[in-house]
Amino acid sequence: MVASQPSNRRKTNAKMAFSAQDFLDSAGVCRKVTEFKKKDAIFSQGDPGTTVLYIQKGGVRLSVVNEAGKEAVVAVLGPGDFFGEGCLAGQPRRIGTATAITATTALVIEKKEMIRVLHAEHEFSDRFITFMLARNIRIEEDLVDQLFNSSEKRLARTLLLLARYGQEDTPQKVLPKISQEMLAEMVGTTRSRVNFFMNKFRKLGLIKYNGGLQINNSLLSVVLHD
Repeated sequence: MVASQPSNRRKTNAKMAFSAQDFLDSAGVCRKVTEFKKKDAIFSQGDPGTTVLYIQKGGVRLSVVNEAGKEAVVAVLGPGDFFGEGCLAGQPRRIGTATAITATTALVIEKKEMIRVLHAEHEFSDRFITFMLARNIRIEEDLVDQLFNSSEKRLARTLLLLARYGQEDTPQKVLPKISQEMLAEMVGTTRSRVNFFMNKFRKLGLIKYNGGLQINNSLLSVVLHD
């Protein structure tokens, strides 16, 4: 029993080391690489849902517009994230709009190919399921954040998420140029409130501007403060 433990650990480590990016880059997966400029619409609400996308670099904002024309930002995604996966669950058309918030490179995978890969490659399937579960948890947290937290806490949390705080990969730290108007849309408040709190965070040393917006992990204290 004792002798088998190192072997089990190696198997576990090998599974943890599985890279979705490396797998998607392999010759056996039919996909194309597409580059988008900042503010490009990757797909729009109502478009046919025929592909799943995987972000290699950059960032993507997912938003929904209601019948009255009011827009709500439902997610901000970064490298290593999938989106457009609703087509796998039978959604014939996109229920929201995906917009590049900075120069973005994404792998575009046809629906049939994605289904084939999920059935054929168990490690990749596990990675995708883990991502979807994490996405659901994030949506629940976003809802709680919107319902119960102040705009100051929501802004701090949004900045930390954009900086990929707590992700397995190295936190981004320096954010791409992002307007206060976009932050206001993400947080659900006004630009003037965002400007007020950004100045407050800067004076406290929680953020700074130096070739981009730099996020200090101590910004978490704003989120945790009662």
